Order: sequence, then structure tokens, then C-alpha cells
Amino acid sequence: MKYRNLGKAGVRVSNLCLGAMTFGEADEKSFMHKVGSDEQTSHAVLDRALAAGINFIDTADVYGQDGLSERVLGNWIAARSARDKIVLATKFRFTMGDGANRSGASRYRIVKCCEDSLRRLRTDRIDLYQIHMQDITVPEEETLRALDDLVRAGKVLYPGCSNYAAYRLANSLWIARDGHLSPYVTLQAQYNLLVRDLEREHLPLCRESGVGILAWSPLAGGFLTGKFERGVAAPAGTRLGEKAERFARYDHERNWKILDAVRTVAAELEATPSSVSLAWLLHRPLVTSVIFGARTVEQLEASLPAAELSLSPAQLATLDQASAFDLGYPYSFIQQTQSTW
Repeated sequence: MKYRNLGKAGVRVSNLCLGAMTFGEADEKSFMHKVGSDEQTSHAVLDRALAAGINFIDTADVYGQDGLSERVLGNWIAARSARDKIVLATKFRFTMGDGANRSGASRYRIVKCCEDSLRRLRTDRIDLYQIHMQDITVPEEETLRALDDLVRAGKVLYPGCSNYAAYRLANSLWIARDGHLSPYVTLQAQYNLLVRDLEREHLPLCRESGVGILAWSPLAGGFLTGKFERGVAAPAGTRLGEKAERFARYDHERNWKILDAVRTVAAELEATPSSVSLAWLLHRPLVTSVIFGARTVEQLEASLPAAELSLSPAQLATLDQASAFDLGYPYSFIQQTQSTW
């Protein structure tokens, strides 16, 4: 396992981050119904991840049901006395509970969500506390001041954001600097060979500001595992095989060409398509860590080799060219004279 700074913060995290979305068996009321693992299996995955050198765990209050993922993780932390062995990240913003303030990023709600997460996680601090998505109904200064208060109180060590528009992140960083508030140290965002939209605005912004990228959905919902074939229905038992319309979102020629390139590189390296896809992200200069999920120890084992997998310049070029996308105006216009912006 390799370790990198969390953005420009001093703490170091493993370049693979274990995502805890699937921890716990949620009932039919949850969007995670039938896609999670029981607590015993989740704890076995966590044990193996820790033994493999993964020290970075990411969850959210909405994962599972009524904080189920946080509770499962908290039970493991307590049972293994593992709190100081991991960098613990969680998120707030989406709907939890009832009432007029059941969602959002107001000071009122942030303080409540933090206290609730601390209780479920059975800890006295959250190492990386992330807003799950920007809240356009709340001034960014209110959100930042609430997070800064939590940092000053020692309940949060570093604030981060997720799913932010570039303009909002730029504004947030300016407000934090101008108001001497704790800035976001990371941006958690969807990033993979199929979805490279971050490269238009977010990556240049993060490069200039020192914000680290935490890539979620690195395998594009499982498409980049190589389990799928052109013209063949998605196999049963896979996430994309559960609903035809979900697989249809990926069933496009550009995506198949990307998967062909991934398979080509995987064959050269005697590696799996999953490892190659994760490794491509780890070769991107601004990526701090790649968040991957594992419902079983076997799934975890399949992803671990990516942490050390080295791709040659030629292999990176193969993947880059296969996954190239239309930047659009003004980015393509700028790229005609400058390779980066």
C-alpha cells in the first residue's frame, strides 16, 4: 500500500480508500436494500483491509438506513480498538429523519448531524467531515463557519466537500481564505475512465488550490470490472444486471472501446480490468485516494493489487486516448494552443 497527503493537509492516507456504503443489511425502505453485506461480513472486510495497509475508511450518515453503515463501522472500531489505526471520513447533507430540517447544510443541521455521527461511530472525532453535496439554499459562509466551529472544538479535524460545482468550490475556498476559516482539503467526486468531466474545471482548480481528489465510482458501477460484453444482457447478480435501464446507460460504443483498452492493458500486465481501471486513477496527479467498495473479502482482494500496479507511459496513453471526450467550448478552443489550463 502507498500513502499520500490528504490534499495539502499533513495527514497521510492509503491510496486506496475503503468505501463503507454496503456495510449492513438495509430493509426495503433504503436505496441500499439487497446490495449490502451483514455486519459479520463487513467486519471481516474491514479486518482484511486494515491488515493490507488500508488506513482510510469513508462512509456517510445516509448509507444503509438510519445511519446503518456508521453503526456497523462504529461497532468494528470499538471491538477492535481501531480508532487510532484509521483516518475516518463521513458525510452529511442528505435526508435523515423527519421535520423541516431533515436535510441541508445549515449550521443548525450540521451540528446535529455531527453529533449523531459521532454517537453512531462511537468516537470523539471525525477526521474528514464532508458535505455530501452543495446546498444552494444555504450561504456557503454559514456552512463553512459551522464546520470551522467543529474543527475548533476538536470534533472534526478536516472539512471536505463532495459533488460540488467548480464555481461553488472556488467561491468556498475564497470565503475560507478571506474569513480565516478552515477550507475544504478534499473534493470527493465521481471520476473514472468513463466519466472524466472533472478535467474541465475541477482539476485545474484543485491543482491551483491544493485540494485533493477522492474518486468515487472508480469502476463505473461495475462496468469496468470486465464482466460485461457487447450485445449481451448484463449477468444476474451484478449491480448493472438488476435493472435493464441501469445497464442501458453504459451500453454505448465509447464505453465499449474504453473497456477494450482496459482489457488490452490488463492482458499485458497479467492483471484484472478492475486493477487497471483503479490504477489509471492512481496515476492521475491530483488523486489523493480512490474509494472502492467491497461486499466480500474476495471483492476486496481483487482490488488490492491496484495500489501497487504500475502503468507504462504507453499503457496510460492507450487508456487516455480510448477515454478521450469532447471538452466543449471554451476548453477545446484553449487546448488547441495549450495542453493544460
